[in-house]
Amino acid sequence: MRKNRLVRFLVAGLVLPLAVVLGIAVPSEAAGRAGVALSTSAGPAGASVTVTGTGFARQSSGTLTAGSSTIPFTTGANGSFAADVTIPASTAATVVVTAKSGKTSASAPYSVTYSPASTSAGRDSAAMASSAPITMAAPAQMSTTTVNLPISSDPLRFGVSTPGGPLATSELDAVATLVNENPSIVMSYKDFSQAAPIADLNAVDARGATSLITWEPWLWSGNGANQPAYALDRITAGDFDTYITQWGTALAAWDKPVMLRFAHEMNGNWYPWAESANGNQAGDYVAAWRHVHDVVAATGATNVQWLWSPNVPYWGSTPLSGLYPGAGYVDVVGLDGYNWGTAASWSSWTSPSALFGDGLTALRSLAPGKPIIISETGSAEAGGSKADWNTALVSYLAAQSDVTAFVWFHHNKEVDWRINSSTSSANALATALAARNS
Repeated sequence: MRKNRLVRFLVAGLVLPLAVVLGIAVPSEAAGRAGVALSTSAGPAGASVTVTGTGFARQSSGTLTAGSSTIPFTTGANGSFAADVTIPASTAATVVVTAKSGKTSASAPYSVTYSPASTSAGRDSAAMASSAPITMAAPAQMSTTTVNLPISSDPLRFGVSTPGGPLATSELDAVATLVNENPSIVMSYKDFSQAAPIADLNAVDARGATSLITWEPWLWSGNGANQPAYALDRITAGDFDTYITQWGTALAAWDKPVMLRFAHEMNGNWYPWAESANGNQAGDYVAAWRHVHDVVAATGATNVQWLWSPNVPYWGSTPLSGLYPGAGYVDVVGLDGYNWGTAASWSSWTSPSALFGDGLTALRSLAPGKPIIISETGSAEAGGSKADWNTALVSYLAAQSDVTAFVWFHHNKEVDWRINSSTSSANALATALAARNS
């Protein structure tokens, strides 16, 4: 047996170099174990993915398959190849990409984060093809009762975000009852796996309010700020253009005013679209914003107002000057800011003027003449009087002629930001809102 092994070893050692010299294709066993790698392992259907293969027979032809997409490839003298394949629409969460040449094959999975054929897109995807405003049935669990309270006509608009979003009518009614007026802005959140929320838009419109969608280019189920598939340069490169176009088409078809807050709080480090995270580089954010804006604009979605919304500047945050996309790409500017009080070890009680003052100055310098929205705010109870803070907030913002709205983050999350975290808090905000109308 040892002798036979030695003979086979010597033959292989002579045949392989000779075959290379003569240009003869060598079986894949001689070329090595076959494998394929994808330029990105996750993204939307319609994305173009570069597939790199190694270990195949040298100078041989093969077929690359991704679902229903099939393209040919040819390996080089070292048995490798690189080819681009388009990920097709699929109802499956994973599309297997397979390269096959002769009897040799290798595969790699691609996770589909969004597909117009997926059941999660459902009715919204079908609605995208319509040029008429879209009416969608509400889920069975949604209350259809709306509190009969007015929306204020004051120049400082009151908006809200609640845990259940626009379809949770009972939550919005509860907020209206607390402050004695219906919110004129309802904000919701969507990641890059979700279709344009036409049902949400219809629900908010039925209340006489304006929708503000926070559109986040990542997966909520992903690995926090480390999501390379959603790096800013991948967005700019067009990996998500099919998905973005779907959104633009749907919003254009809806044809009523909607505010789109794309990739907010970009000057921090807690989201994968921050330039200080996820392998992003300086300049990537502006390039990605402009690309997304242009793709949506190309669908004819002139009803979209673009809201650029950083966090209030803090020590160590990325300077806003390098993150502003430019006047032609932004309609409204915003700020997110919270009074954490003493709820965190690093925080202290912060008045509304101290919280927002520097940020408002920066926005006015970067975007002169643009309307300003406080796009997220709230206060903790610990460390001071939340009731007094609420009163001061409305008074301070009402005195800023270019601040047109504020949106209260009515969630019990890191701390209890809700308006009614205490009775005194709710009463104070209601009184302050009523006073601004006088």
